[in-house]
Amino acid sequence: MQGYLSSRGVTSNFVTSDAGLMCYQAQLPGSSLATIESGNYYGVTENFAHTKIYTPLQLSFYCDDNYRSLRFLEHWMEYCNGGITRSGTNRSSSPYHTTRMNYPNSPLTGYKAQSVTIQKFENNLERILTYSFIGLFPKSLNSTQVQYGPNSELTRITCSFSYDRYVAGAITSYDENVNSFTNNIIQSFQNPLTAITRLIN
Repeated sequence: MQGYLSSRGVTSNFVTSDAGLMCYQAQLPGSSLATIESGNYYGVTENFAHTKIYTPLQLSFYCDDNYRSLRFLEHWMEYCNGGITRSGTNRSSSPYHTTRMNYPNSPLTGYKAQSVTIQKFENNLERILTYSFIGLFPKSLNSTQVQYGPNSELTRITCSFSYDRYVAGAITSYDENVNSFTNNIIQSFQNPLTAITRLIN
């Protein structure tokens, strides 16, 4: 998929670094358990959970002067919809356009992200809450308001993402070690900003 995004002007550096910086708001999803009633015993009704239900993830992004956030999401969804043929032709611009969705989980051409991480942290960096979303892809892009004039603001976009599941908290020993290492450094200094400066230098 990255090859297609690059051909449409969305660099890998933006996808891996800048896109996260452009995200200014996230609505963490809720979850619920689907249940089924069982009346196997006379006069007793029991409920059993059988499936976890996930709600969509909402992310909001700022757009820079090149509209990279908007193009990133538009072209990602375009790729899901089979936007390119085997010969490299952009299928979406063809007058004989037909829809042929890409396979979601292919290691080479799949459109689902293997893992996307969102971290909620406090100003003092002492507490971090991590959510990891497995199989994430953009589902719907809200209408974008564009305005001009002296009172115009930065263009903002909001996108709803679908995913297979999410995991709250660290999912690998690497995540746990990084969090532990960061907390140890912060506790070693009275000023967290000083700790970060020393860590970088």
